[in-house]
Amino acid sequence: MESIFTVDALIGFVTLLVMEVVLGIDNVVFISILAGKLPADQAVRARNIGLMIALGTRILLLLTISWIIGLTALLFTVAGIQISGRDLILIGGGIFLIAKATREIHERLEGETGHASAKVPPSFRAVVVQIVLLDIVFSLDSVITAVGMVDEIFIMIAAVVVAIGIMLVSAGAISDFVNNHPTVKMLALSFLLLIGFTLVLEGFQQHVPKGYIYAAIAFSIFVEILNLRARGRKAEPPVELHQPYAPPEASK
Repeated sequence: MESIFTVDALIGFVTLLVMEVVLGIDNVVFISILAGKLPADQAVRARNIGLMIALGTRILLLLTISWIIGLTALLFTVAGIQISGRDLILIGGGIFLIAKATREIHERLEGETGHASAKVPPSFRAVVVQIVLLDIVFSLDSVITAVGMVDEIFIMIAAVVVAIGIMLVSAGAISDFVNNHPTVKMLALSFLLLIGFTLVLEGFQQHVPKGYIYAAIAFSIFVEILNLRARGRKAEPPVELHQPYAPPEASK
């Protein structure tokens, strides 16, 4: 428990919390858009089910992956590097984050708005199934990010729970901020590339101190704050990001 109440742990918690909120707000927005296809009474049920599944899936995956990462028994050797179950999870997770972030950046800048939500038929079962599938994808994203940034499972779970709570209370305000400042979203996705690369390095026995990751992220955020202040309050964002899941009118 002593390792939880340290300056490094607090920095890790705050950094992870910010990442979870910025990256996870899409999950809440997508759930709301999909649930909006249903009648009002069913929409509330679908949205609540989706958010509870999102929280439960994240915690379950955190516990599972943290247990697997504890498996250090040698499986095989590649180019003189001993690979264990933990290493495979780190390498696979890192590759997943790099691929996911690259695809997200492409979809946001050159994708077609509303192409994903248009494929979901407006029935309660279809919407809930799509929400569950989305939750699994977003949970993997969230959990692997947590594993790449923090060592303590308690801090990971606390950051995820608090992030979902914040998103429930202020999803609209956070979504508006991210939409009005697209560079914030792109910056968060670039952090995923950084974290994914460090996970791959960790999997190949090349340890990267978490402090380096925190320092890089903190410096980037500081520069972005200066950029936002320099830009001032303008009515329209300089770049409009495409949204894979969007209301029908937005995709026209």
